[in-house]
Amino acid sequence: QVQVVESGGGLVQAGGSLRLSCAVSGSIFGINTMGWYRQAPGKQRDLVATITGGGTINYADSVKGRFTISRGNTKNTVYLQMNSLKPEDAAVYYCNARTIRSDLWGQGTQVTVSS
Repeated sequence: QVQVVESGGGLVQAGGSLRLSCAVSGSIFGINTMGWYRQAPGKQRDLVATITGGGTINYADSVKGRFTISRGNTKNTVYLQMNSLKPEDAAVYYCNARTIRSDLWGQGTQVTVSS
């Protein structure tokens, strides 16, 4: 059974940093794009950052220069380094992994930023 598991969320003060991790386990092949999305209460789920298998990266304008997405050596892992966090970054962060046939989501990890 394929699973997408996020970790690394938590409570941090404004200006602080967190590192999110995501791993896809199980029998799955051909993961291309992996990424992070976030959803604050009462809002839609928005893109934070994506990275393709070839290394092409896309960031939301709101996180450019503060967040860094990277893939692990196994290519089934993805990380999000979040620096200079702001209260408006608080949300549930979801990991996404895509193949030609599948669009996989994790359960989400909560990020809380205190002002």
